[in-house]
Amino acid sequence: MFSSLWYGGDYNPEQWTPDVWDDDVRLMRRAGVTVATVGVFSWAKLEPADGEFDFGWLDDVIDRLHAGGIGVDLATATAAPPPWLAREHPDTLPVMADGTVLGIGSRQHYSPSSATYREYAARLATRIVERYADHPAVIAWHVNNEYGCHVPRCWSDESAVAFRAWLAERYGDIETLNDAWGTAFWSQHYASFDEVMPPRAAPASINPTQQLDFDRFGSDALLALHRMECDIIRARSDKPITTNFMGFFKPADYWRWAEHVDFVTDDAYPDPADPRAIPFAAAVRDLMRSLAGDKPWILMEQATSAVNWRPRNAPKPAGMFRRLSLQSIARGADGIMQFQWRQSVRGSEKFHSAMVPHAGEDTRIYRDVCALGEELAGLTSVIGSRVPSRVAVMFDWDSWWAVEQTDTPARVSYIRAVLAWHAALYRAGVTVDFASKDSSLDGYDLVIVPTMQVVTPEVQARVAAASGRGATVLVTYQSAILDEGLGVLPGGYLGAWQELLGVRVEEFAPYAQPDQFFDAPATVPVSSLDGELAGGIEGWSEVVHADAAEVLATFTEGLAAGGPAITRRAGAEGAGAAWYVATQPSEALADAVVARLLADSGVAPVATSASDEVEAVRRGDRLFLINHGATAAEVEWDGGAATLDAGEVRVV
Repeated sequence: MFSSLWYGGDYNPEQWTPDVWDDDVRLMRRAGVTVATVGVFSWAKLEPADGEFDFGWLDDVIDRLHAGGIGVDLATATAAPPPWLAREHPDTLPVMADGTVLGIGSRQHYSPSSATYREYAARLATRIVERYADHPAVIAWHVNNEYGCHVPRCWSDESAVAFRAWLAERYGDIETLNDAWGTAFWSQHYASFDEVMPPRAAPASINPTQQLDFDRFGSDALLALHRMECDIIRARSDKPITTNFMGFFKPADYWRWAEHVDFVTDDAYPDPADPRAIPFAAAVRDLMRSLAGDKPWILMEQATSAVNWRPRNAPKPAGMFRRLSLQSIARGADGIMQFQWRQSVRGSEKFHSAMVPHAGEDTRIYRDVCALGEELAGLTSVIGSRVPSRVAVMFDWDSWWAVEQTDTPARVSYIRAVLAWHAALYRAGVTVDFASKDSSLDGYDLVIVPTMQVVTPEVQARVAAASGRGATVLVTYQSAILDEGLGVLPGGYLGAWQELLGVRVEEFAPYAQPDQFFDAPATVPVSSLDGELAGGIEGWSEVVHADAAEVLATFTEGLAAGGPAITRRAGAEGAGAAWYVATQPSEALADAVVARLLADSGVAPVATSASDEVEAVRRGDRLFLINHGATAAEVEWDGGAATLDAGEVRVV
């Protein structure tokens, strides 16, 4: 799809006078910029009054970029409606669960279910695509921006009508909904869909399945907006379409979204002050590659240095901008883009770093921008190449929404449960794919299923089949507890996985603490029966019966003391081993389990190092070696070895 790696950023020329535009093109060419994203927040400039359009300035900007050899990723500009739209049509404004109506003066002040907003957004998108579909500078379309970032849900009366229509399509009749929602509880039985409301502010906890369906509906409502604009574009243009995702973003089920873009893009802002930022960034890159499947993916936004929204905004230290950029390339990206090109001098993001900072071109940041542009120009051979992985970690938005509801056995962080395993595999030097509950598991030698609370018979069968063909499988606590309607699985927790794992769960036994201290979960040791799985656990235990599995470690405290904490069922001839981890392991314990899993599955890292700070990823015929540490590190791989200096990146 792309002949060169994308490199550039969001370009907002409407913030500047035209005399700056030519200098922008000069600096872009010097930096090796190949693409600029234009028009993301330009609605008020493009349509200053209802039906009065001004495209002259945009014509000028796009023509200048084209003359400079810079491609344009042209936005539909629908992410921030102009003030006149809210004044003339207050029904477009979003409403919160407590009835608060959000106003203007920021961005994303629209209700996803507003018919008026959709009408005006469709008109603007139509005018833009009709005007620029054949412009030679336009190489892609950028729909809206970061859907749901600030307003992921709307509880207005218009949203209630849309929610009822969504429910009617899902369930067909009201009695099917009553059965799925369990409305016999608390006298919640509905006589018709007209009685159903969004889960607004209420006296006590709201029906769990109602909450889950509203999350599903909310994701679909945003997706419907995206699809509306995609249909407008595709009727006039065959150029690829995208919208920018936001990594592990809870409100939007990106597995459903990914099929509606021609290439996946992501906005990623890891905190330079957080030591967990590097492995977390790797996990986000792996998620984007997995969402993309056979499509390309591009890092659409990152900061060259500091952002502006944290209490203290640490700058990226020397080399970090380059290392994180090349980490994305290593993990499958076909481009590196930034927010934004030129640092703003007014507005909410004036202190957010950019490719051209306030201090201009004679700066560390701009020199780094130019150096990276030159380096990316030499990596075009990786475009379209694959990142092989033999490990799948299952990731499911339904389970995320469900497990973090109230009225559960304990407050479980789904993301923490998932990323603990990705981080352990990252430290082991193993590249990971994420898999949805609908993904094929063929080709994976190790499948990890962390806290997949909501399951279908199909996903249970697919995981069991992976084990049956020889893959090693690991399932963790709070998996296979509920069906898609959040009803407890018949036959007991774990459902059909009881036979796969050789265990059954009798009772949950989280380590309770006073509520005000719950964010610091209890840490207790487990007892390893073979001495190999030493380490602590956090917050969770359960009463497990190992009917047909080997017990590898036991709980030492609480109701579950002396009972199985980690089990392994050896596969029959030709079948893979099946593990159950009935708790949230500490880092050390997760590392020990992963070492055993890799031995079971025969999966080996592409390179080894004594330093956890070294990242090694193979993409196509290139091996990317990145030393994120402050000291030199030795690295070995099949056919070679090297010493990487502190902060060094080497592409072999």
